[in-house]
Amino acid sequence: MAAKIQWITDELNTLKGQGLYNTIRSLGSPQGAWLVVDGKRVLNFCSNNYLGLANHPRILSAAKAAMEKYGLGPAAVRSIAGTMELHLELERRLAAFKGAQACITFQSGFTANLATIPALVGKEDVIFSDELNHASIIDGCRLSGAKVVRYKHNDVESLRAAIASEKQTGVLSAVEGRRAMIITDGVFSMDGDVAPLPDVLKVAEAEGYILMVDDAHGEGVLGKGGRGIVDHFGLHHKVDVEIGTLSKAFGAVGGCVAGDATVIEWLRQRGRPFLFSSAMTVPDVAACLAAIDLLEESTELVDRLWDNARYFKAEMKTLGFDTGLSATPITPVMLGEAQLAQQFSRALFERGVFAMAIGFPTVPKGKARIRVMISAAHAKDDLDKGLEAFAKVGRELGVTH
Repeated sequence: MAAKIQWITDELNTLKGQGLYNTIRSLGSPQGAWLVVDGKRVLNFCSNNYLGLANHPRILSAAKAAMEKYGLGPAAVRSIAGTMELHLELERRLAAFKGAQACITFQSGFTANLATIPALVGKEDVIFSDELNHASIIDGCRLSGAKVVRYKHNDVESLRAAIASEKQTGVLSAVEGRRAMIITDGVFSMDGDVAPLPDVLKVAEAEGYILMVDDAHGEGVLGKGGRGIVDHFGLHHKVDVEIGTLSKAFGAVGGCVAGDATVIEWLRQRGRPFLFSSAMTVPDVAACLAAIDLLEESTELVDRLWDNARYFKAEMKTLGFDTGLSATPITPVMLGEAQLAQQFSRALFERGVFAMAIGFPTVPKGKARIRVMISAAHAKDDLDKGLEAFAKVGRELGVTH
């Protein structure tokens, strides 16, 4: 056995030598502004808990009450005996919240992409995909068998050029009934920048192509009261497919697809994770319903999130850090080399700040960073403590002066 897997040992040692080995820490407390990580209480700058809902009392209460009534797991796939009343209620509520005709839920945002892309395009089709799209989009594209054409990040002219090139080769018209789809993230998770969705939509409408946006990091963040990127740009009923996640701002686990009722019905018939994997668990569904209640009642949490993000990013720039092109609460602290990012992360942890280094293959080589995730759960004093730690480590490692 050892000889068969020696190559794995060699690769792991290579990762360690390059500073790319991912040391996974364990948490000993609920998600919040502060965490117990590897037995140490630290300021949490890592999680996607944008609105602080992962440990919100109303969320927990809703999950407990639902389990008392419905039990824990669905015990079957949705298409056989796994669809519960709660699932249908959540899908109705999400569609209304997002201003869409219909919605379908999946086990995660990742599986939502794996379900949707292969159901809408196949091996005779073509996908135009932003070069920085999430791994779940990349994997969904591969599963579809469609030809994938990457265009430069957030560059609509590059998208147009890619389409023109495909037309010149005659590939798009070579097979009758060939379909094309444009796919982009809404908010890009590593850089925090936002897709130019209105301009991408113009291209999709001009060409008659399906437009799909993955709004995982816009859900609960962008738009009125966190309704997402489509609401943010006022593009309701114009974007064909909107992927979302319930695993970040909503504080639970799950994914969703919102859009035209016909598209959603097709996903119920042909979305493989819907057909072949058990549904969201009862407490997660109930938690998401409670999250919608909170977001519909008030914009307070979303407003606090943005206030915190603006304050933190402004102070980081004053300290001399490069925070890239972020236009959202995601704050990348650009450091360049993976080993420096790892060293920076370890030094922050020693000072009581949990902020993980992000390197290749999550981001391109030479673009390693500390990605700070700001939350509505952070108080100003928490942010100031984090800023103080960044200032000290930045000076010690020669990143800032």
